[in-house]
Amino acid sequence: MYEFEKEIAERHSVRSYLKKPIEPQTAAEMRAYIEEINSESGLSIQLIENDPETFTKNLLHYGWIKNAENYFALIGKTAPDLEEAAGYWGEKCVLKAQALGLNTCWIAGTYSKKHVKAEIKDGEELVCVISVGYGENAGKERKSKTEKEVTENAGGAPEWFSRGVKAALLAPTAINQQKFTLSFLAPDKVRLTAQKGPFSLIDKGIVKLHFELAAGRDNFRWE
Repeated sequence: MYEFEKEIAERHSVRSYLKKPIEPQTAAEMRAYIEEINSESGLSIQLIENDPETFTKNLLHYGWIKNAENYFALIGKTAPDLEEAAGYWGEKCVLKAQALGLNTCWIAGTYSKKHVKAEIKDGEELVCVISVGYGENAGKERKSKTEKEVTENAGGAPEWFSRGVKAALLAPTAINQQKFTLSFLAPDKVRLTAQKGPFSLIDKGIVKLHFELAAGRDNFRWE
């Protein structure tokens, strides 16, 4: 059993929420976890509660969203690797939220960032937001590619590689396109490539986290 294995398997995107505030103890636990993440990553992720206007007035994105009033704002210092870092650490927040009984949805489409009620310091930027709250349902399983479709040189790869790929296939990606490839480079290296697109670096960070958690970070090195 690896960290967040249950959450990776059970978590699905949820776009319709109950009009119910996050329980105070749950919010406190979530904020404490975010503080740990920010300390380790150097990001400035924030949990914003009771802010329906960001979604009802300003959000235009793939699909639709209902009764969303809380979200994670993924913020960090402007840098070439910011989007990938936001994907990686933001997905940690998603999995922790799932463990706490909350539902989530990555939202990286077009919306008015200036209306997001988060503190953004000089030199920082908002990458995207993730809605969070109590869903009307737990979401539904989506169609997925096969291991063969997202791997290269997997023949003869150790079991941990296949385990990592399975978890990577459960990672949320933009419009569920799964435009990534994981390559096994003997004896213990892995290459992750993502097709270029508007949100490909965010997707890359999310996929990287899922793979690491399942494969075991001590078993391999990223190329």
